[in-house]
Amino acid sequence: WPCRAAMPITASSGSAAFAKARPDLDGLIKRRFFYRQAFEIYGGVAGFYTYGPPGAAVKQNLLALWRKHFVIEENLMEVDDTNIMPHDVLFTSGHVERFNDFIVKDSSDANRFWRADKLLEEVMEAKMADKACTPEQKVEYQKVHAQADAYSAEQLSQVFAQYGIKAPESGAELTPPEEFNLMFATPIGPSGMIQGYLRPETAQGIFLNFKFCLEQNNYAMPFGIAQVGKAFRNEIAPRSGLIRQREFTQAEIEYFVHPQKKAHPKFAAVGSLQLELLPSPQQLAAQPAVRMSLAEAVAAGTVANETLGFFIGRTYQFLVRAGCKAEHIRFRQHLPDEMAHYACDCWDAEIEMSLGWVECVGIADRSAYDLTVHAKATNTPLIAEEPFEVPVKVERYGLSKKAAAALGKSFKKDAKRVTGKLDEMSAEELKALKATAEAEGKASLTVSDCGGSDTFEIANELLVFEATTTIMHVEKYTPNVIEPSFGIDRILTAIYEHTYSVRAKEGDAPEEPPPKKGDKKDSTADAKPGVLAFPPEVAPYKCVVLPLDMRVVRECEYAGMRDALRATLSEQGLQYKVDESGASIGKRYARSDELGIPFAITIDEDCLKQFKADAASATATLRERDSTRQVRLPLSTIAQTVHQLCSASSL
Repeated sequence: WPCRAAMPITASSGSAAFAKARPDLDGLIKRRFFYRQAFEIYGGVAGFYTYGPPGAAVKQNLLALWRKHFVIEENLMEVDDTNIMPHDVLFTSGHVERFNDFIVKDSSDANRFWRADKLLEEVMEAKMADKACTPEQKVEYQKVHAQADAYSAEQLSQVFAQYGIKAPESGAELTPPEEFNLMFATPIGPSGMIQGYLRPETAQGIFLNFKFCLEQNNYAMPFGIAQVGKAFRNEIAPRSGLIRQREFTQAEIEYFVHPQKKAHPKFAAVGSLQLELLPSPQQLAAQPAVRMSLAEAVAAGTVANETLGFFIGRTYQFLVRAGCKAEHIRFRQHLPDEMAHYACDCWDAEIEMSLGWVECVGIADRSAYDLTVHAKATNTPLIAEEPFEVPVKVERYGLSKKAAAALGKSFKKDAKRVTGKLDEMSAEELKALKATAEAEGKASLTVSDCGGSDTFEIANELLVFEATTTIMHVEKYTPNVIEPSFGIDRILTAIYEHTYSVRAKEGDAPEEPPPKKGDKKDSTADAKPGVLAFPPEVAPYKCVVLPLDMRVVRECEYAGMRDALRATLSEQGLQYKVDESGASIGKRYARSDELGIPFAITIDEDCLKQFKADAASATATLRERDSTRQVRLPLSTIAQTVHQLCSASSL
């Protein structure tokens, strides 16, 4: 059960341009308060970030786009579960025992520690970057890099010894890799007797409410449930801004299907998409990604089924629609030893950015694992039903009704655990258990579940089994689930990097006058003229209202005209800003470009004159951010025009 906290980051040659621009982008992000380190005035704590006004708006707009693209367009249901979960839930799901990363420490200083797989990846990247690295060595290092987060503790120790990996700062020996559980523990209630955890993922809240959502869906299959919210992981080495945090936002979908019916009715709509795919055989052979259509990938068995392929395609469309560059998106298949034992297939949407290829979305066929373990732990049937086209004869070997009743009287509160275990056993296992009981007068049965691990002695006379034949008209089954899981903060990082650029001063922008003596220095004066070319759907503000200069602001008609425009923008549901500062129009255009505002409405003296003569005939200038082109439009309809432009999508 590999830890799903692992979020691979793979170095790439195409990341150089993003890395070169990153320092200027970081300056813009901090200066305009898209986000900053949380608790900054107290010195900050690694792994926590606060989104400022424009950053919070971009994030909320991205989530609104996600809901539109998936929840609305795919007719999904949505739940909003709690951030704190009790021990039993996360014990059953496997998180308590196995939601771990491996940690290594400096043997000379226990306060210096590293996440083992990430340290190994960094060492391999350094070796590949060495000019003395031969092609054969590069292939070797690529293979080790690809499997870093799939190694066991023993394998990591062997690889560290093979390459002589030491503590980076001191050069001292490293301690053997140890498991470190990533969940934040928290007591529940004043007594603290109920153990709880901050949820490490949003998915479990969906599985726990599958039964109730199925009821609300009139028991129709297949169907999907979504959840958006915070998740919490006590990362060993949080770093790289929003990429690896201890508190972050997830958007997850659990799409429930029949185990043998994984075709998707809308697959044809994405089947022709040509995508960069990196299947596991290519990775193990250190070969590059291949380009093929999703239809070809599913037909060849590279992608396991149509429903998985459909969500891969829809994920690609979402990422491009949100502002990621198509040529910097690929889908990487999990390696066999990287994948959970119950998973049928799993692909990561990786986006190339300054750090290299970064996993931002995981899309997995998780089979029936989660529903099965929660059903077993709670003795709650988490199943779906479908009528057979033709009735089916089913033969079963199990406890007789009289024996089940006798076991209930004998084991009382533990009866459900005992009979539940017997129901899970195959006919061969039950016959072997009976043979032992007949030979010894009793048989031992070990039951391991969230109630603990206990061994029960069952008398021979209580173990009465029989073969029965039943005609089934309805099939009962535990659904399989296809799970697309989106790391929203990581996608935001990619959007910032992919939309950022620096451009020369516009031809229509006048030179800035020199500052007067005693004037406060403009914090942006020495900054490069950065532009965030957000898609309008994601931009924090859809437009900015700008008077051409202060002479316009001083006109008595201006305030009424501005307020009327603001009212129409609000009626259209548009986020906007008004900049009436004394800076030049060129400077204010540059400010709005830094915030990624796609449109600027400029009110000048001509607009005022027209408004005085006939309000209905007044026109204003609409400037488009990316091309810097300007057009004259009626002031009365300009808000509606901006709304239409911001609602349009390139896909």
